[in-house]
Amino acid sequence: MWKIIRQIAVNGIRTEAPPAFDENQRAQAQAIGRELLEILGQALAIRMVDAGSCNGCELEIHALTNPYYNIEGLGLKFVASPRHADLLLVTGPVSRHMEEALKRTYDATPSPKLVVAVGDCGCDGGIFGESYASCGAVANVIPVDVLVSGCPPPPLEILRGILSAVRRRA
Repeated sequence: MWKIIRQIAVNGIRTEAPPAFDENQRAQAQAIGRELLEILGQALAIRMVDAGSCNGCELEIHALTNPYYNIEGLGLKFVASPRHADLLLVTGPVSRHMEEALKRTYDATPSPKLVVAVGDCGCDGGIFGESYASCGAVANVIPVDVLVSGCPPPPLEILRGILSAVRRRA
C-alpha cells in the first residue's frame, strides 16, 4: 500500500486533459435530429445488431446516447425488439454463427426496412474479410441501404448515415 502511495507522490497524476468542447459538433447533431423529425414526423426506433464486431463501433454508437449527443432528445431511440424497429444498425463482419440470427432479425423488422452497416467491417468485411468463420460484409447477408465507413466511424458520421438512410426512403 505504501509503495503505491509513494509511486503516486513521485509520478503525480498522469491523465490526459479532457477534450475541448466542440459546440459545432453538438449543433450539427441537433440539426440532424431536427431534420430526421421533419422527415419522419415521429421518433425513429433503432435496433442495433452486433454481428461479430470488435466492439469499437459499439462504443461510438453508445457515445450517441451520452449527454453530449443526446440522441434520445433528438427523437432517436434504441429498442430491444426488431418488431418495434424502423432501422437496423448493424456492426461487424457477419460471423457464420450470427448469419441466421441477422436474417431473422431483418425478417422480423416491419416494412419499410432501413439497414445501415456501420464500420469498415460492416461495409466490406474489414480486416476479417470472408473466411470459414465470417460471411464478410453485412450486404452479403441482408440488403443494406447505407454504408458508414471508418474504423470506427465517429458518432457524428453514424448520425449522418442514419439521416442518409431516412432521406433515401422519404
